[in-house]
Amino acid sequence: MNDRTEGVRVAADERTRYFRRLDRLRRSARRWSVLAGGLGGAAAVLTPYAGLGLPDAAWAGAAGSAVALAAWRWIDARALAAQPAPPALDPAEAAARSRARLIAAVERLPVGPGVLAEVRRVRSRIALRGTSAGEQWARLDRAALTLAGMAPRLTGLAEPAVQEAATADASLRDLAARVASVERALRLAPADARAPLAEAHAVLTGQLESGVAAYERLVVAAAGYLAEDARPEAAHPAADRLTEATDLLHGVAGALAELRAVGTPLRAPTR
Repeated sequence: MNDRTEGVRVAADERTRYFRRLDRLRRSARRWSVLAGGLGGAAAVLTPYAGLGLPDAAWAGAAGSAVALAAWRWIDARALAAQPAPPALDPAEAAARSRARLIAAVERLPVGPGVLAEVRRVRSRIALRGTSAGEQWARLDRAALTLAGMAPRLTGLAEPAVQEAATADASLRDLAARVASVERALRLAPADARAPLAEAHAVLTGQLESGVAAYERLVVAAAGYLAEDARPEAAHPAADRLTEATDLLHGVAGALAELRAVGTPLRAPTR
């Protein structure tokens, strides 16, 4: 979430809080006014009817407290209403606010960050469609996804290479966007201004192609590192255990066969 979206959300929350607080104060003032009227009326009727006594003091005290609270609530409500409300949001800011809320809701899901990353990747690829940078962007995407799958196992000596790859990925994506912008401007440029733009476009395109090729070579080297790191010097322990179990079964089978060939042993005669 960028700073502009955060500022829009804060401004919207301030305006919402202002009107909510004003509405709460007005509702509270109305409730206390009704309660003060009820208690005051009850005190005015019951005091002459039953005469003065301790209960009358309670009725009068409750009525006086309700009147005071109602007056304070009305004073607070009028003071808040006298203050200018925060400015309303224009449609663009309201849309940014809704988008920020949607993104925040998706990010809280278990698969939210991955979904958002894929959406951003597809949107960026669509933005480069029809330009020479689109093909290089697709190659970079494939290589980056492959490296991302290997990254958790690229530890130790290979960890700095992963960090360098992340920096190079951001730089190459920015370069692809520049190539696409220059190419679009080249299509609109007059004839006398096309030569410098065409030269700049050719230079940027060459840099992008060489950078993507170098990134792909890095991914291939990372795959080779994983393959060599996982290759054992001797046989795998599981294979050794299976071989020993197989030899043991062969020996047991041979012994059983010899026992069957001998037949039933002779028994000594008994008296």
